[in-house]
Amino acid sequence: VQLQASGGGLVQARGSLRLSCTASGFTLNDYTIGWFRQAPGKEREGVSCISTSSYGTYYADSVRGRFIMSRDNAKNAVYLQINSLKPEDTAIYFCAARTRTYRCSYSPNFFSYWGQGTLVTVSS
Repeated sequence: VQLQASGGGLVQARGSLRLSCTASGFTLNDYTIGWFRQAPGKEREGVSCISTSSYGTYYADSVRGRFIMSRDNAKNAVYLQINSLKPEDTAIYFCAARTRTYRCSYSPNFFSYWGQGTLVTVSS
């Protein structure tokens, strides 16, 4: 089971990015997927979660209205569209997965599998 996050980069404030989470060896739609971020010197923060089979999609208060999480089952991918980027969105973004549940969580301990992260840097 391997996850890979990609799509990060350097972007100006008020710009947009789309992060991708892809998988090898398993079907992402069978897993609850979470997006997390970790800024330098800060704890890992859960920002969005989509439950198995897209039963529900959830957003942290800090990103609601700007972040959109979605699945593309044909590509076995999960996306995080980030709009209206702010300098405080600068962080390494990770995707994580957990199977056999329709629940979601913003706790890193809830998830079993992690991707390696992709860096998002927002300049002011």
